[in-house]
Amino acid sequence: DPQKPIYFNGKYHYYYLYNRGYPKGNGTEWRHYVSDDLVHWTDEGVAIPKYTNPDGDIWTGSVVVDKENTAGFGKNALVAIVTQPSAKDKKQEQYLWYSTDKGKSFKFYSGNPVMPNPGTDDFRDPKVIWDDQDNKWVMVMAEGSKIGFYESDNLKDWHYTSGFFPEQTGMVECPDLYMMRASDGTNKWVLGASANGKPWGKPNTYAYWTGSFDGKEFKADQTEAQWLDYGFDWYGGVTFEDSKSTDPLEKRYALAWMNNWDYANNTPTMKNGFNGTDSVIREIRLKEQDGTYSLVSQPIEALEQLTVSTDEIEDQDVNGSKTLSITGDTYQLDTDLSWSELKNAGVRLRESEDQKRHIDVGIFAEDGYAYVNRAATNQPDKSNTYVESKAPYDV
Repeated sequence: DPQKPIYFNGKYHYYYLYNRGYPKGNGTEWRHYVSDDLVHWTDEGVAIPKYTNPDGDIWTGSVVVDKENTAGFGKNALVAIVTQPSAKDKKQEQYLWYSTDKGKSFKFYSGNPVMPNPGTDDFRDPKVIWDDQDNKWVMVMAEGSKIGFYESDNLKDWHYTSGFFPEQTGMVECPDLYMMRASDGTNKWVLGASANGKPWGKPNTYAYWTGSFDGKEFKADQTEAQWLDYGFDWYGGVTFEDSKSTDPLEKRYALAWMNNWDYANNTPTMKNGFNGTDSVIREIRLKEQDGTYSLVSQPIEALEQLTVSTDEIEDQDVNGSKTLSITGDTYQLDTDLSWSELKNAGVRLRESEDQKRHIDVGIFAEDGYAYVNRAATNQPDKSNTYVESKAPYDV
């Protein structure tokens, strides 16, 4: 899982769950990377090590900059609240770690756990934000099929305020809460979570709801979740502020774990000696259309600095299919498709010389969806359930 990046001292600080002993088990800890452009990252090593206290390994949580020293560790101390299984009965509880060396290393707080398990199996993935409206810390917690809301003045003492019970999302993990300014100028709260909509024909990625939040309770505009990603490999997603912007509500950034629990230990990178990849950073905005507010996303513009050459192709009239002369291992393709009577139009990417390996991307106009089909690749799902992902497309 990625942990929500923070911007501190001129750099983005990004922590993620790391297991040096994989695939033999042995649990996770937080590894630390920094970047000033969200494209190039520098490894700073492990910041929160596992098994340095009697409790279990380090799971997902979140880290904040305590600008006003509310927790008492000093102004601008970094405070992380993470899930760990308790030493006594392995119950999921929340533990506080703090850093006074700019996020390079964290110390275990002596008053842990700051949130003992309340008697539930699922009690994890705390996401903490500062609520400017009420001048307090707010936390959202994954609690099975429920998202719990909590408040605190000092990051140590937490009080339950309400619960949100989503429908047709199964078990939720890695919740998210933030405000955005929509395209029509309206400020909206967004509640997100990684969820399992598969039993209802929905994705298994990042679900979200727009609505209002009064500091204690979230009220959704609509009962049914919307989905930020319709693929198979965008889970444990986090969003974070564009801290360089003069209007932090206008857009956010997001990234996620590129994997799926149904084949988590059978990814193509296993042959390269590792398992686990996080996505490139994407930019998200909130768009209003016909009274509905929805997140839209695209890869960040900064990725264009990686371009080493550019090819342009004139308009192509295609009857059946046509092979283009351009090849490459990694590329960005910008194209416009137009048609009058076609049911299916698209492009074939990364085709091998023998034409047996490729990825197909296109629009199935008749049924109104865009698709990515990876059947002719070394895709990880041997059941062939996760072969073609489909996203509703307004044509």
